[in-house]
Amino acid sequence: MWQKTEGGLYNQYSFKDFNEAFSFMTNVAEVAEAQNHHPRWQNEWNNVQIWLSTHSEGGKITEKDHLLAKIIDKLAQSKLNKSTTSKGLKIEQVKLFTDGGSRGNPGPSASGFVILTMDDKVILEKGIYLGVTTNNQAEYTALKLGLEEIHRLGVHNVEVYMDSLLVVNQMKGIFKIRNRDLWPIHEAIKRLEAQFKHISFQHVPRELNKLADAAVNQALDKELGLTPSL
Repeated sequence: MWQKTEGGLYNQYSFKDFNEAFSFMTNVAEVAEAQNHHPRWQNEWNNVQIWLSTHSEGGKITEKDHLLAKIIDKLAQSKLNKSTTSKGLKIEQVKLFTDGGSRGNPGPSASGFVILTMDDKVILEKGIYLGVTTNNQAEYTALKLGLEEIHRLGVHNVEVYMDSLLVVNQMKGIFKIRNRDLWPIHEAIKRLEAQFKHISFQHVPRELNKLADAAVNQALDKELGLTPSL
C-alpha cells in the first residue's frame, strides 16, 4: 500500500529472490522511461523500496505519481502471482505475523507483516513507514495491510499471530474498542475479514514475532536515516 511520506509516495515490495526483484525493477524502468517519470528506489537482495515525486513540481506528489504507482502495483502483483503459483501449486492457507511500532507514541511509526506458508516458508515480508501515529494505530494498520496482501494472493484461510494482546482481544470481540480513532480501521478490517473463509487470531510473545518486528524497525530506520536496529 502506497504511503505519503516526506520523501514522496512510498511503497516497498519483496520477492522470492534477487533475480525476481531485478526483473521487476527492469519492468518498472521500462515504464518509467516511457513516461519520462523516474522513481527513486533502493534494492537490497529481494527487497525493492520506491519513492515517487514530481521533480518539475518541486518534489510534490502529483497525479503522475499516483498513475505510475498503480502501474507499478500491477507489475509487482504479476511477479508475485507467478511466484506463488509456480509449478501449478495453489496455496490454501497461510500464517500472518504482524507488528506495529511508534517511537514516541505518538511519534514516527511503521507497520510490518510477514506472510508464510504453513511450513514456515516466507512468501512476503514488508515494512511500511506511516508517519506520526500511535502504537495501536500502527498495530491495526499492519494487520489490515497484511490481510489485504493475502486477499490479493487469493488465499482464503489465515492464521494471524500478533504480540499485541489488546488488538487480538479486540478482534475476537473480547475487549471493547474505547479509542474512537481506532473504530474506522477496525471496521475496515472486519469488512475485509468477511471475505475470507476462516481467520484465527492468536497472541504470541514478542520473541516469536521477530520477523515482523524487524520489518517495522527497518522501515523506521531507513525513513529516519538511522543505523538499522539490531
